[in-house]
Amino acid sequence: MEKKKRSSNGLIIILLITAAAILLSRHFHIKNFHIVKPNILYISGQPHGMDYTRLLYKYHIATIVNVRFSSEHRERNWLNEEITWVRNNGVKYIELPIEKNNYFPNKETQGQFLAIMAEPENQPVLLHGSGGDKRAPLLTAVWLMKSEGLSAEETIKIVEKLNDDRKVTRDESKFITQLAN
Repeated sequence: MEKKKRSSNGLIIILLITAAAILLSRHFHIKNFHIVKPNILYISGQPHGMDYTRLLYKYHIATIVNVRFSSEHRERNWLNEEITWVRNNGVKYIELPIEKNNYFPNKETQGQFLAIMAEPENQPVLLHGSGGDKRAPLLTAVWLMKSEGLSAEETIKIVEKLNDDRKVTRDESKFITQLAN
């Protein structure tokens, strides 16, 4: 009887530890998070809750660049959460909104992002959209080609990885190729 009680107690403890591990991993999951260049540039979907703390303590994010319009998903209150968090934690916050349906960054947005990335005190930078959209990866492509000197082919491979191995479209490939000029 005693042996049976110990084994069921052990099973309960294992189940509790497993449940806690699952909850914590979900609690600290940043949607579509990718390291573009360590200590320089990271991209992700919209952070939530404890994601911000993880970004600060694990990745030392100094600046968040948001490519979303404030009107997107207003009902989820993500903007207020983000603004409050950056103010409370001394992180710079910059909005460079790009249309969700016309997701190619224009020349002005490209220049603004390159200027942000050129300032060492802004780094590391987290560039984020809503997750799964193409705005942040294409703005990353601008930086990779214009500042890091990557070829169009190298940049396309990275953009595909940032898009969870989704192949770039013909228009996206054309956009990236034209960045070489």
